[in-house]
Amino acid sequence: MFRIFLLLTLILFSREAITKGTNVFGLGIYDIKFDGSDKNQSVDFRYEYRSDYTLIDIGPKEDNFFFLKPFFGVEYTNDSASYFLTGIYFEDNVGELFEGNKSKLFFTPSFGAGFYNDGSGKKLGNDLQFRTSLEISYQLKNKNRVGISFSHISNANLGDKNPGVEILSISYHVPY
Repeated sequence: MFRIFLLLTLILFSREAITKGTNVFGLGIYDIKFDGSDKNQSVDFRYEYRSDYTLIDIGPKEDNFFFLKPFFGVEYTNDSASYFLTGIYFEDNVGELFEGNKSKLFFTPSFGAGFYNDGSGKKLGNDLQFRTSLEISYQLKNKNRVGISFSHISNANLGDKNPGVEILSISYHVPY
């Protein structure tokens, strides 16, 4: 399993993939529940490197609308849970998407997989975990962004149990 993860990381982050991108720093609430059943909440610290290198163009050549790009991330909680993952994301300007004119709002969904260590936090039932995220961010005058994201981490029923966890985060994006 580790070899597969290492191979995927090497492929996704070859020299071409790490030449330009965005550093994303996040702070959130780990194991947030909206039904009042939150028993294992902790603070979630997140870092992601989002490459600007396009892996796949999806759509007609005259109007490609999905550019799938790689990312690498690390999450850590104050309960010593850690998560190392890699995956793909795409980013779309919300104004362009709905009105045809660029705006300062961006929509960024992503999907990734990686290794999770429970630490003294919530037991997720397996070392291999998958994360899906939806993020909305606003571009500042200096081209940096602030955003809010909602993520779900789950083992896709690969383990004996699959409680999953939701994370609500705020983020700051620094492109270079």
